[in-house]
Amino acid sequence: MTAITRNLPWFVRDLGTAIIGEKCYETLVLNLDVDDVECLKYSLSKVLGVGIVIGGSIMKVPQLLLIVTAQSARGISLPAYVLETLAYGITLAYSYRNNFPFSTYGENLFLTIQNIIITLLIIYYPSSRLTRQESVSSKLLLATVATGATGYALAVIPPNALSALQLATLPISLFSKLPQIRQNYRARSTGQLSAFAVIAQIAGCLARLFTTAAELGDALISAGFALALILNVVLGFQMWAYWGKDIKDEREEVGKRSPPVPIAVPVAQKASNWQAEEKVEVVIPPQSPSYARSGSPQIRHPSGRKWARKVD
Repeated sequence: MTAITRNLPWFVRDLGTAIIGEKCYETLVLNLDVDDVECLKYSLSKVLGVGIVIGGSIMKVPQLLLIVTAQSARGISLPAYVLETLAYGITLAYSYRNNFPFSTYGENLFLTIQNIIITLLIIYYPSSRLTRQESVSSKLLLATVATGATGYALAVIPPNALSALQLATLPISLFSKLPQIRQNYRARSTGQLSAFAVIAQIAGCLARLFTTAAELGDALISAGFALALILNVVLGFQMWAYWGKDIKDEREEVGKRSPPVPIAVPVAQKASNWQAEEKVEVVIPPQSPSYARSGSPQIRHPSGRKWARKVD
């Protein structure tokens, strides 16, 4: 086996060295020494980190497609996405400015960009169709300006203040999930929330807890991922509990809006119905008692005298 591993193509060798380092590459790949626990742990962390970065680059794409296809952001909390984007941005700035390896935080770059787009889409597709277009345009402009200002502030803020902000990502992460959890609970539905994104976030948090412990040992980063894992598990449980309810509600709503189906009536039945409608009920007044006794109609004269006429 060593004859094969020592003669791998140059691009495979360079890629392996770039991911796990030259020392661990030589130990694990060239010499096939799997007894080196430290290199095994470090290499697994690096491979997971690269996988998370690649997965993070497409994690929110299904959510984007759901919103654009349905032209609706129903069931997605705007405050939740604003706070989540802020937490991603702070972690990205904190990791970059502390010169952490890109494999330990790279997904935050892609998730921040995707979250910004989703936030703008939530504003662009308001839940109320009565919202005026001028109001939507002004909100989009305000959100874009706020995003740029926040990014600039995170780039120039002093390191001590940035560390404090990284500590603040714990409550930010908490409050970023609570509005979505609360909205799902009230509506008994997850709306346009993507199941793929929720499951991927759960898996990503689990992997990040391992990579952070193996490579960084930063308690702030680990605490943030632990809290995010718990809240994402709650969202995953809601996805499972309310699965399929949206389809049922849409069918019921379509059934209420659908017009009654016309029933064909035979021509003969229509004619009989018309004849029945044209019938006029004739009421015959009761006969007077005198007519009933004598058998002759009684004729009252205008002067008040009664005249009887016998009918042969």
